[in-house]
Amino acid sequence: MKVVTAEEMREIDRLAIKDYGVSGTVLMERAGLAVAEKIRELYERRKVIVLSGGGNNGGDGIVVARNLHEWGWNVKITLLSRENKLSPDCLLQYKIAKKSGVPVEFRDYISEKDLHSTLVVDAIFGTGLSKNVTGKTAEIISFINTSDAPIISVDIPSGISSDTGQIMGEAVRADYTVTFGIPKRGHLLYPGADYTGRLFIEDIGFPEELLYSEKLKTEFLEKTDISLLIPERQRYSHKGDYGHVLVIAGSRGKTGAAFMCAKACLKAGAGLVTIGVPESLLDVFQSRVTEEMTLFLPDKGDGTLSSKALETILKFLSEKADVLAIGPGISVTDDTKKLVRELLLNSTVPAVIDADAINSLEGNKRVLKKTRSPIILTPHAGEMARLLNDTRYKMQDAGTNPPLPPFAKGGLWGITEIIRDIEKDRINIATKFAKETGTYLVLKGVPTVITEPEGRAFINPTGNSGMASAGTGDVLTGMLSGFLGQGLSPLEASILGVYMHGLAGDIAAKSKGEHSLIASDITDAIPEAFSFLKI
Repeated sequence: MKVVTAEEMREIDRLAIKDYGVSGTVLMERAGLAVAEKIRELYERRKVIVLSGGGNNGGDGIVVARNLHEWGWNVKITLLSRENKLSPDCLLQYKIAKKSGVPVEFRDYISEKDLHSTLVVDAIFGTGLSKNVTGKTAEIISFINTSDAPIISVDIPSGISSDTGQIMGEAVRADYTVTFGIPKRGHLLYPGADYTGRLFIEDIGFPEELLYSEKLKTEFLEKTDISLLIPERQRYSHKGDYGHVLVIAGSRGKTGAAFMCAKACLKAGAGLVTIGVPESLLDVFQSRVTEEMTLFLPDKGDGTLSSKALETILKFLSEKADVLAIGPGISVTDDTKKLVRELLLNSTVPAVIDADAINSLEGNKRVLKKTRSPIILTPHAGEMARLLNDTRYKMQDAGTNPPLPPFAKGGLWGITEIIRDIEKDRINIATKFAKETGTYLVLKGVPTVITEPEGRAFINPTGNSGMASAGTGDVLTGMLSGFLGQGLSPLEASILGVYMHGLAGDIAAKSKGEHSLIASDITDAIPEAFSFLKI
């Protein structure tokens, strides 16, 4: 399902009116009717107050009120604007409502009496909000949020950025939101997703060609599309047909990361998995591996990899392996930094880069633009911040809306500040990074966002808070590399791996609970996730 920004939605509106001859008034009528019908579906007849702003979102709200009034509901409109400030379409709807006998008043406050046993329809601001909500309007929003009145928002909760999901000063916390044609980013990104409540997407007559246009670069992942990505397994086949993955993982005190990654890789369907580990940890690994094989690599004598392991790894990759996964638990040392850099420059197989391998690239991520094979990076916000924390790496601002923050153009910020700005604008930052570096980026978090070099972005709906636990990222790395080994493209592997990882977490949480969920529970649930997607 496509997802849009405010600017993209405005363009869809414009083209529907200009090129397809769909009247703006007709779209407003259909939008208001769709909300009114949803209210009638959700609630018994009751008192309703429609809070309308002076723009077209306010006009939608007035249409809601008029339809409810015609159906015999006790409804009134409070316009939080002056009559001479209404947009042309909103003014037209105001005049029609007034002639139809709908009670309308202009005022900039509401009282407890207004909200007693009342349903609130929020039509104050729409997707075009461009500045923080302040003053009397902010006070009204805060007041309705603290009341017991149920709230339905028209298009998007007022005060939520439709592009980033951020709260713009003050925002309505809706029980339900009815949007039109296509969801907006702000419905799906946090904290906007929390403020949206249950989202309904209603068809009001936008041409399908506009809603499914290739110009729209952001998508929301859905089960039906994900199911098509599951690699086929031929009856006449053998383990070599499903890929050999070399997992470079583990160090003293962090051996579990290697086992979790390798096990998930096998569960995802890889035919062969070899774990490359520091040779001083031979006994630890030999006593625990079962289906996996091991490749013991030169280390520094302290249980961490030596840069001298490069030749052995490259030889193994050229002769036996199809995919490289590197990072879980390898630690960050001068040797691992050198090893990661040289592997990326010299390896000719697709690679998944995670955890300490990502941290080893801090200050040296320019190497990503020089790789000889496709790269999937899987940072969480902290690791992403380290990738961006480099004055030598310049990301050009190509007119993104909103503009990228200063650090994304090369400014050196503290990690905490960078993390905060990443969380404020996950899609734009991830997209720009993937385009600039030519990598496939899996920006882990809530929600996880996948971006690729051509500028497309994908929002993942699966997963839960129980997955905020040690080792879950190692499991994801194993799944991604397993799917790469089975012949999926880097983008396909990223999409399927991320969705199924979250799905397995959701399945595991049903029996384990979110508080007690651990990484191995997710691995154990992978078979059930496959079964769910194949239905």
